Amino acid sequence: MTAAWVAGSTRARGLVRRGLGLPEARRLAARGSAAEAVAALAATPYCHDVRPGQSVPEAQWAVLATLLWHLRVLAGWLPREGGQLVRVLARWFEIANVDESLCRLAGGPPDPEFVLGSLGTAWPRLRRCGTPGEIRATLAASPWGDPGGAGRREIQLGMRLAWAERLADAVPPAARTWVAGATALLVARERHAEGRDLPPGARDRCEVLLGRGAVAAPSLPAMAGRLPAAARWALRDVSDPGELWAAERRWWRRVDEDGRALLAGSGFSSDPVVGAVAVLAVDAHRVRAALELAARGGGGDVLI
Repeated sequence: MTAAWVAGSTRARGLVRRGLGLPEARRLAARGSAAEAVAALAATPYCHDVRPGQSVPEAQWAVLATLLWHLRVLAGWLPREGGQLVRVLARWFEIANVDESLCRLAGGPPDPEFVLGSLGTAWPRLRRCGTPGEIRATLAASPWGDPGGAGRREIQLGMRLAWAERLADAVPPAARTWVAGATALLVARERHAEGRDLPPGARDRCEVLLGRGAVAAPSLPAMAGRLPAAARWALRDVSDPGELWAAERRWWRRVDEDGRALLAGSGFSSDPVVGAVAVLAVDAHRVRAALELAARGGGGDVLI
């Protein structure tokens, strides 16, 4: 055990205190207006990027930017292999940046770019791409690998599934169920909620992660019955696509519970690092939902 792992694990446990927490998120959701909620959030540890006067979409983006900042700080405290692990965990932000690049290339208004710094995988090259075809070629020549096509959906699915494959190899065993469950939810939404066949490249990756039978299943119950044990929990008792929202909420709840269990361990290793990132990600998701509820007049509850 190196001093860097001790320092990084200690920092990871300390960073969790930078989250808002469920009770405060509920109070935020109960605010009577979006402006009031954003102003209140700007007085919390999310003040790194959240500012009074931001719109709800701007504040929701700023919540994620603050999460990314925490990951960049954490990576700096870890030894080289720990920094590589955080870089893998942070790949979601590179996916989000590419999503916005594809939106811009299609003529839509993109959200701001997340500043990845040393956590970028191929972003410096991807941000210079001027066509989806260039994005595909750049991904294929990078650790992301070929997404399987140059269409917007092919790139988006390909990157998410490449991330899932890499995560499954990088995270502790307790966290691999998150990857399997998330992949099952992605397939369920694509095939059974949206009614769309998976592109060939995405289908192949899903079959590696979930098995051919589950990916080809004709219905949600059939898919749930064919999933490997590590993923089956995500679709438990889900018989209709309209129930997937509850399954997704269960996924977030499990990530929170498992993340806290990883944090509670006594060792100085990758476990508290992954646990801290999980808990902070859940907190950011919860806070973004609370802002949305406040914008609707303060009704509802933050259930995650």
